[in-house]
Amino acid sequence: MTFVPPNGAVATPDRVLEKAALFDNARRAAAGFRTLGLGPGSAVAMVLRNDIPFLETVLAANWAGAYIVPVNWHLRGGEVGAILADCGADVLVVHADLLAEIRPFVPDKVRLLAVEPSPSMVAAYRIADEAARAPDGLDRWEDWLEGFEPAAGPPAGRFSMIYTSGTTAQPKGVTRESIGAEAIERGNAMMADAFGQWRGMNAVMTGPMYHSATFAYASGCLALDGDLFLMPRFDAEDLLRTIEQRKAEAMHMVPTMFSRLLRLPEEVREKYDVSSLEYVIHGAAPCPPGVKRAMIDWWGPVIHEYYGSTEAAIVSVASSEEWLARPGTVGRPRKTTPVQVRGADGALLPPGQEGELYMQLNAAFGFTYRNRPELDEGTRGGAWFTNGDIGYRDEDGFLYLCDRRKDMIISGGVNIYPSEIEGVIGDHPSVRDCAVFGIPDEEFGEAVAAAVEPAGTVTQDDIRAHVAERLAGFKVPRVVAFHDALPREDSGKIFKRHLRDPYWAGKDRRI
Repeated sequence: MTFVPPNGAVATPDRVLEKAALFDNARRAAAGFRTLGLGPGSAVAMVLRNDIPFLETVLAANWAGAYIVPVNWHLRGGEVGAILADCGADVLVVHADLLAEIRPFVPDKVRLLAVEPSPSMVAAYRIADEAARAPDGLDRWEDWLEGFEPAAGPPAGRFSMIYTSGTTAQPKGVTRESIGAEAIERGNAMMADAFGQWRGMNAVMTGPMYHSATFAYASGCLALDGDLFLMPRFDAEDLLRTIEQRKAEAMHMVPTMFSRLLRLPEEVREKYDVSSLEYVIHGAAPCPPGVKRAMIDWWGPVIHEYYGSTEAAIVSVASSEEWLARPGTVGRPRKTTPVQVRGADGALLPPGQEGELYMQLNAAFGFTYRNRPELDEGTRGGAWFTNGDIGYRDEDGFLYLCDRRKDMIISGGVNIYPSEIEGVIGDHPSVRDCAVFGIPDEEFGEAVAAAVEPAGTVTQDDIRAHVAERLAGFKVPRVVAFHDALPREDSGKIFKRHLRDPYWAGKDRRI
C-alpha cells in the first residue's frame, strides 16, 4: 500500500515546510536509521528545542520502528547522560549549541547527529556563531538526510519512551509499544477529542515539545493535517503578534504563560487581535483562579483545562463555562478514563470526600517503565493506576484536585523532585542537613525553597551556585532559609510540613 503524506505545513519564523516535504525528510532519516542497524527495540533520543528536525526525527523513528526518546534540553550533562544510558540510545539528535555540555556524558555507542539552530533560534537564545555550527567530524542533520533515498512503505509503528520521575527523582521511561494501526487511530481520535483538535486546524506550539502533553499535541496536529507553527521560545507579546499574523485557532499552554501575558501593559494587549482563537487548552500545573478568570474575560470562553499525566494521558477536561460554574474543577472524568476516589484502606469514597485518585488506563493503552519491572504492576491497559494525587468529586461527578504527590513541586508545568535537590545540597561541606519543598509563586505556581541546617559558614548564594553547577536551572532554589535545627519526628525524619506551611498560610491549595 502506498503511503500518502498529509496536507498542511509546519513552520518556524525562518522556514515553512509542506507536510509532503516533512514526511519525505522523515523517510530519508528512517532509511538512514536503518542503515545504522536501528529497528524494533532501538532508541532514538533527541535533545532539541522546538524545530522542524524535532518532528522529522519523531516521524523517522516511527518509520524505522525505534523508540523515540525526547529529552528535556534544560538538563545538565550528567542528567542527560543518565537518561541516554537508561533508554539504551543508539542515536542522539541534538542542537549543536547544546552538545558541548552533554557530550562528555554521552555513552560511547551513541551515534551523534547535530542540528544547527536556525537564525530565529540563535537570536532567541543568544547563541554564539561558533556554538551554532556542527562540530568538525560530526554529521550535520540536513546533510546526513540527503545521503539517503526515502524509505518505502508505511511507518513500522509507534513506539515512545518519555521520561518522567513519578514520585521520585530517579527518571523512569514510560514506554509504549506499537499496538496496531486500528488502535493507534482510535487513540489519536481520543487524544484529539480531549485536546479539542480538529482536521485542518491552524495551531501554534508555545511550549517545549519534549513534554508528554505538547509532544502529543504536536503529533495530533500532524495526524489531523493541521498547520503547526513552532515558536522557538515563548515570549508574551510575540505570541500575541503570532496569533494575529497567522490567525491562529488553537494552542496548548501552561498557566505561567497566562501570567506573563497578563503582565503586559494594557495598551500592548489591546494592540493585537486574538479573535481567531477557537480552542486553547492548558494543563501541567494549577492555574490561580484570578489568572484564569482574567484570561477568560480577555480571550472569551475558548479556554479549557485538562488534568492528566504522562502515564494516564488526559483524564478530564473542563470548559470555561464549567470552570466558571464550579471554580477549581478540572472537569468530569472522560468516559475513556474512568476515575475512582479511594481511601487509605482502598475503599471507594462518596462525593465530597477526599482520597487518592485512581484512573483506568483505557485511553493510554497501558505502558511499562523502562528497566523498572518492579513498578509495572497496574500499568497495563484496563488496570487502575494512581499518580498519588489527592482529590474528590462533587455530586455531579466533577473532579477537584486538593493536593499533589506529597513532596513533588510543579513550577511552570515542570515536575521537580525535592529528593534530588536535597542530595546535591547535602553534599555541600557546610551543610549538615536540608529539606526542599514548594512555596507559592505568582508566575510559576510554585517555586523551589530549601531549608538548610548549616555545619559551617555558608550563604544563600553559595547554596544556589552549588546546585546550579550540578542540576538544571529550574531546580535551583529560589529561596534558601537557614535554621539552627530542622524540625524532626521522633524517627529523625524532617517535618517538611512545619517548614512549608507558613509559606502557604492564607493560600488556597485547591487550584
